[in-house]
Amino acid sequence: MGMASAALLPPVDVWLLVRERPAPLQGATRELADALAALHGPRFAVWHTDEFVFGFHEGRLILRTLGGADVPAPKVVCVRQIPGSMRHDREVTLLRHLERMGATLLNPLDAQLVCRNKIWQFQELALAGLPVPHTLSYATAPLEGVVRTPRLDTPCVVKTVSGFKGEQVFLAPDTQLLHGVAGALAQETPHLFQEYVPHSHGRDLRLIVVDGEPVAAAVRTSRNGGLTSNIAQGGAAALCLGRYPEAEDLAVRAARAVGLAIAGVDLLFASEDTFTVCEVNAVPGWRPQMTAVTPAITDCIGRRLTAWTRAE
Repeated sequence: MGMASAALLPPVDVWLLVRERPAPLQGATRELADALAALHGPRFAVWHTDEFVFGFHEGRLILRTLGGADVPAPKVVCVRQIPGSMRHDREVTLLRHLERMGATLLNPLDAQLVCRNKIWQFQELALAGLPVPHTLSYATAPLEGVVRTPRLDTPCVVKTVSGFKGEQVFLAPDTQLLHGVAGALAQETPHLFQEYVPHSHGRDLRLIVVDGEPVAAAVRTSRNGGLTSNIAQGGAAALCLGRYPEAEDLAVRAARAVGLAIAGVDLLFASEDTFTVCEVNAVPGWRPQMTAVTPAITDCIGRRLTAWTRAE
């Protein structure tokens, strides 16, 4: 089979890279795409992860459409592919290829890899001296043995290390329940067992941080008294930027610790004015009322474009 390309697509400065089709652009991603299109016009494009083949030809890295057209790497790629759903030999490999072709990723791939595993996150957060709940996980130990660990305290929150949107999370009130459900939990992905923070039951504080600045905050509350308060699980949100300055400072430090330029940081209420880090997200969503987020991200992308141009 010949390796000559059928065409060369015109160069584009900024991409929004989203999950494979037919997933439509929705919510925050649609808002961001519209803003970038208005700012950059034909120098902006939306691509789906299933639209490419990539490889190597005559000593250089290549990227092509399924139709055979060569695609120049953009200057900046804003990734809207949730790290928890990425696979190492699929989406992660594409992102690595784009980085090696010279594109600047937002967020950087290394930071996204940290955020796709909750234990990796907590390793960085703990090393940075940030408050995190007491957490235990495991590598290849059998789950039935892990739940019988003498120092595994209950009640505890059980979740998979790669879950997202509040899915696969439950509160285990006692060891008896843990022993009973261990055989029913999926074995292909490790779980973590995390200290239950009762003061934060059914609510948390979500903050959006962009380039080291908190740009939005909301207290999220479960509608049914359940443990998780994620909007994807039916929770309600009340905007509160500026109400919890200590939390905003903690969120900035958490984003920095894991290497994110654009971050959604979820904090638990240890008390009414103290907080612990629950999770850091590399592809945060935001409510339409959070009107400062999209301009902050487009400015962030603009700064990367300026730095890229200066480096040429």
